[in-house]
Amino acid sequence: MDWCVSMPKVELHAHLNGSIRNSTLLELAKELGEKGTIVFPDFEHVILKNDRSLREVFKLFDLIHMVTTDHKTITRITKEVVEDFAAENVVYLELRTTPKRNDSIGMSKRSYVEAIIEGLRSVGTSLNVNFCTNDSMKLSSKTEKKIYVRLLLSIDRRESTESAMETVNLALEMKDMGVIGIDLSGNPTVGEWKTFFPALKFAREQGLSVTLHCGEVPNPVEIQEMLEFLPGRIGHACCFEDEEWKKLKSSKIPVEICLTSNIRTETISSFDLHHFAELYKENHPIVLCTDDSGVFSTNLSNEYALASATFGIGKVEMFELARKAVDFIYAGDEVKMELNKLFESAATTMLESN
Repeated sequence: MDWCVSMPKVELHAHLNGSIRNSTLLELAKELGEKGTIVFPDFEHVILKNDRSLREVFKLFDLIHMVTTDHKTITRITKEVVEDFAAENVVYLELRTTPKRNDSIGMSKRSYVEAIIEGLRSVGTSLNVNFCTNDSMKLSSKTEKKIYVRLLLSIDRRESTESAMETVNLALEMKDMGVIGIDLSGNPTVGEWKTFFPALKFAREQGLSVTLHCGEVPNPVEIQEMLEFLPGRIGHACCFEDEEWKKLKSSKIPVEICLTSNIRTETISSFDLHHFAELYKENHPIVLCTDDSGVFSTNLSNEYALASATFGIGKVEMFELARKAVDFIYAGDEVKMELNKLFESAATTMLESN
C-alpha cells in the first residue's frame, strides 16, 4: 500500500461531490440538523461507517445533494478534494460534476462552475495547481506538490436536450478556465440516448472531449449506440454481453475502471469476477479510478493496491498501468509531455529501489 501511495497516479473518473471528506460531510450535516432540515442522528452513523450498504450509499448521496447547494460549500469541497488527491500523489486529476441551478440563492450553472474554479484557486501555497488551459497558468518549480486539474461538466440523464445543450455551451465558454470535456452520467435507468446525442455530438464537433457512463445496467441497444458514437472514454462497462465486448475491444475505447464502486453498488458480485482482469490480460486501454472516493470510502492508492492483490499484478506492471493512463487524459500534448517526464523521473527512483 505504501508503494501505491508513493507512485504517481492519474485519476480520470472522480465525481466532485461524491469525493467529499467524511469530516466535512459530518460538519455540514450537523448544520442541517441544527436548522431542522434533517434529523442528524439518522445520518451520523451512516457518515461514520466505512462499509456502507447500497441503501446507505444512496442515503449518503441524498444528503450530499442537500448540502451542496451554495457557492461557499462547493468552493470548500473542491479545495479539499484536490488536496486529498494530491496528498496521495495524484499528479493529474479530471474532476466531473453536474452544474447545478439554485434560483433561491442566485446560483446558475455558470456560477456553480465558477465556485469550483475558486476552490482550485484557494488551494494552499504548499500545493501548486494548474487548472487553466491557456498559457497564463504555469506550474512553478518552487512548490513541493504539483497537480494538474481539469474539469468535465456532466449532463445528468434526467435533463432535456435543451438543458444538455446549455451545459455544453457553458463548457465551451469556460474552456480557458480548465473545462475540457463533457460527461454523461446519472441514474442509468432514466432517460434515452437520443435525448443527449445532439448535445454530445455538438460538443465533440466543437472540440470538447466526451466520456460516457456506459453499461452500468443491462441495455444492449443503448450500449451499442454509445460504442458507435466512439467517445474518448467510457466509464464502468459492467453489463456488457459478448457482442458489446467484441465491439468495445475492436474500437479500443479506453475504460475507466472503478473496482470498489462496482462492488459497493452491486453491479459486479466480487472483485475476482471483475472485467478488469480480462481487459488487462488483452491489453485493452484501461485506467483505474475511484468514482466517488468519499461515498465508497476509498482512494486511488487503494484501488491500485486492490488490483495488485486481487489479480496478482506486480509493482513494475502496476507502475506501467499508472503511466499508460497519461495516454488517455483529455488535456493536450504539452501536459502529456510534462506528465511523462514526471513518470520517467519516478521510475528511476521507485523501480530501481524495488
